[in-house]
Amino acid sequence: MSCSNFTSTSDQIIEHIVLYKLKPDADPPAVNAMLSNLNRLASIDSVLHLSAGPVSRCRSNSLTFTHMLHCRYRSKPDLISYSENPNHISVVADYVKPVVDDVMAVDWVANDFSCSPVIPPGSALRLTILKLKEGTGESGKNEVLGCLRGIKQKYPSIEQLTVGKNFSPGRAKGFSICSIAVFKGLKELETLASESETAVEQISEFLDGVVVVDAVVPGTLPSACL
Repeated sequence: MSCSNFTSTSDQIIEHIVLYKLKPDADPPAVNAMLSNLNRLASIDSVLHLSAGPVSRCRSNSLTFTHMLHCRYRSKPDLISYSENPNHISVVADYVKPVVDDVMAVDWVANDFSCSPVIPPGSALRLTILKLKEGTGESGKNEVLGCLRGIKQKYPSIEQLTVGKNFSPGRAKGFSICSIAVFKGLKELETLASESETAVEQISEFLDGVVVVDAVVPGTLPSACL
């Protein structure tokens, strides 16, 4: 799954992440229906990749999430097209809102992207979302971004890594810097766990909040349009 084995038709993708916290009394069959219907949205034309599943681990001082949706698109208009698609709107209304207690969403542009946008089932994901301290200047933001980007060179077990600034602040709870690392599997991710957390600690002087979420891409995903 390494980038050297794939080619992309563009050097840019849009990353779209939605984190969900289930209601305490959410009915398991209703949760399964939510996930099944979210994963079926991979058939929407503008979607390059889509997977939805449970979170295996969430670390945050103030936030808790139980499930994650990860999508990729070629452009911002494609993300808007997905968001406005009637199938997406009906799934959110009929299957997501009835069982979800809290939602957080971020979007960012991943430049210089030369990998396949499709992430194979069984792959492990580490999502890192950072809230910067008020008044952090451009030099501080660049240091934070540089630290996250540098993780790929230090740890070759990361198959893919994208980093960027959130461009959709409405549901982001003030978080503005995002990254997602893709691993062959959960074993590879867990081997790196403490090292990647140490990297974030190195930029703690700029941070007012950190959310780190681990998840595994579920098996037998519907095919997305490429």
